[in-house]
Amino acid sequence: MTAQSLHITGVGKRFGPVDVLTNIDLQVRAGEFLSLVGMSGCGKSTLLRIIAGLESPDRGSITIGERDVTQVDPAERNLAMVFQSYALYPHMTVRQNIATPLRMRQLSAWARLPWLGALQPGRKAILRDIDARVQQAAELLEIGQLLERKPAQLSGGQRQRVALARALVRAPAAFLMDEPLSNLDARLRAHMRGELTALHKRLGATFIYVTHDQVEAMTMSDRVALMEGGRILQLGTPTQLYDTPASLAVARFIGTPTINTLPVQVDAQGHVHAWQQPLPLHAPGVAAGPATLGIRPEDLHLASEGLAARVVRLETHGADRFVTLALLHDAALQLTLRQRTGEAAPAAGSTVHIACNWARVHLFDAEAARRTCVPALHLATATDAQRPREMAA
Repeated sequence: MTAQSLHITGVGKRFGPVDVLTNIDLQVRAGEFLSLVGMSGCGKSTLLRIIAGLESPDRGSITIGERDVTQVDPAERNLAMVFQSYALYPHMTVRQNIATPLRMRQLSAWARLPWLGALQPGRKAILRDIDARVQQAAELLEIGQLLERKPAQLSGGQRQRVALARALVRAPAAFLMDEPLSNLDARLRAHMRGELTALHKRLGATFIYVTHDQVEAMTMSDRVALMEGGRILQLGTPTQLYDTPASLAVARFIGTPTINTLPVQVDAQGHVHAWQQPLPLHAPGVAAGPATLGIRPEDLHLASEGLAARVVRLETHGADRFVTLALLHDAALQLTLRQRTGEAAPAAGSTVHIACNWARVHLFDAEAARRTCVPALHLATATDAQRPREMAA
């Protein structure tokens, strides 16, 4: 199997008056696992269907390797697509389901007929080759013992493996996957994430994976393209999207629980203020005016002094505890703090103080673009006497 790169250049698509995709530029490297992630309606499945040839772009081009396939029929693109519904033939065995793409490509219409086909020259050799490739794909995905069963006799995870084997057996230039795990329960979904990642590493194939589940995208992908409103908001590694989100929209989508946001002001000298009190942050080059401070839940912690808040709710998620807090400065503003369950839990309804890791906060300007800000710890010391006690974080 030879992995191929894909180049999407200036692709746009409109359905009636709605622009579903707007000037999409994307390069997928040969052998890369790239995920398209975003909320329903962001255009990710439409983009995948355009790559597959199931939809035609209104503008732009699709190149696989060195070949422009924009006007090429889906069957001639050598791409394998795995759907959410698996799309298995219920009346066929697993063996027949996996073999069907090869039979359709390698046997003529006459050779596929039950009786007349046996008279076609070379048919037996082709069938032996097909059976060998089916067996190889089945063993790779550990479903060799299921080849004589029908889809109704399989579990969800087994059906998913059959769909993958049917795609794999064609040795495609790339695999296109449209939310293939969304029909599975949480435990099986986690298991299949590991299997897909391992399969990708074994094959060295190009994977383009569509999902609305950020956990799938972040745990399996080499790179992630986060989409919204028919555009790519940011393309990068999972770590880049989490640690350096390009915009407030990216920061809010990536991460569970979602990032905390506070309204702040930047003055003409680049100092950051909240509730007319200075914070120990400096934002050089940021225009004076309103901005938004983003703080990940793990970058907040309980402290003996700091920002005062009332504990609204506690939720335990295995090894983590999420503490929802309402600020005493503004009860409409709530923050989420992440604790390890081994730490002492605050009582619901109690008043606590929270402090922040200022080196890890994110500042977004009035246009919601991420801007550089740095800790200015001297500000905290210089102004402690002038600010309310709860602001001395």
